[in-house]
Amino acid sequence: MQAAITATVSANPHLKPLVSLLRPSPAHRVRTHLPRHRPNTRASAMATSTPQELTITRPDDWHLHLRDGDVLAAVLPHSARHFERAIVMPNLKPPVTTTARAIAYRDEILKALPPGSSFVPLMTLYLTDSTSPEEIKIARKSGVVFAVKLYPAGATTNSQDGVTDILGKCLPVLEEMVKQEMPLLVHGEVTDPHVDTFDREKVFIERILAPLVQKLPQLKIVMEHITTMDAVNFVESCKEGHVAATVTPQHLLLNRNALFQGGLQPHNYCLPVLKRETHRQAIVSAVTSGSRQYFLGTDSAPHDKRMKECSCGCAGIYSAPVALSLYAKVFEQAGALDKLEAFTSFNGPDFYGLPRNTSKIVLRRSPWKVPATYAYGSGVIVPMSTGNTLEWLPSDQPEE
Repeated sequence: MQAAITATVSANPHLKPLVSLLRPSPAHRVRTHLPRHRPNTRASAMATSTPQELTITRPDDWHLHLRDGDVLAAVLPHSARHFERAIVMPNLKPPVTTTARAIAYRDEILKALPPGSSFVPLMTLYLTDSTSPEEIKIARKSGVVFAVKLYPAGATTNSQDGVTDILGKCLPVLEEMVKQEMPLLVHGEVTDPHVDTFDREKVFIERILAPLVQKLPQLKIVMEHITTMDAVNFVESCKEGHVAATVTPQHLLLNRNALFQGGLQPHNYCLPVLKRETHRQAIVSAVTSGSRQYFLGTDSAPHDKRMKECSCGCAGIYSAPVALSLYAKVFEQAGALDKLEAFTSFNGPDFYGLPRNTSKIVLRRSPWKVPATYAYGSGVIVPMSTGNTLEWLPSDQPEE
């Protein structure tokens, strides 16, 4: 598989390392308080010798929503400035269900990049009950599709066309994905209305994911945006290199109290929903442990402010402009800054069988204030940590 990927990179100039990035948006910080979850001698050392600058291999975002149209044009620069590549989610209207549509969407993204940027969108297909094994073969041969996304029907934004029978109707497709070494990206929640919202991830593991791994142990699976200690335990019970997980900044920093403090907080509402503090602590401990089974996936999901602040607000947190600053905060609080680079820059490409990036990015301890909003065509988008001050400021130019 590595040889095939190397050939794909050579044949696609946009898959080459990022050489020039965008100027930063106006500077913008979250007040967070993370308990130290385990004794750590590094944390004590940092208390007396606080680093002022971090240089790490340029990261990738392994779970990103870019949307299309005016929103795409507005949010793409924020991701392209800090990340060299990104796995782009396919839940548009209509969804990206074919390789032909994925190629067209990729072209839209590349055209929306500012001059000089060589940000690389890694495309995905939206799995449906009617996806064919032949489409998986076409996707692999295209050199631009890198994974297939499983949305249980009705689980999240634009998931109404998702899967209803993963172990039945989709089994031939999954078997072909094993042959093609094509990863399955999983939104891990059941949609059974009788299951409590806060238990949807746990029940998904029990009913769907565990049986799937048992039936197809060679299928590469990424459990996206994990939120529970149940997910941590499941991932770590599986074979390294076959099952991994992405983790968002919000699920590392916030627990479900953040939805209600000072009144209902729609900009902290996402799916999977925030969980209890005990789950957040379990995820922080797992991610900062140095395990190769976890990697950065922001799940940055822009929505118009009016669609968040309404009687039936949509799920999604827009974190792209602040994500690296927040991840650095989490690792610093855990006394594990030495493990940040593997999480942001190594574990993801290693799992996908892609080369690691060669350029660097510098994070400096330089407080900056997060803007209240970002404008796009007909409205504004509220970012995570809106109005707050963050300590770590990523550079906007790659370091060779």
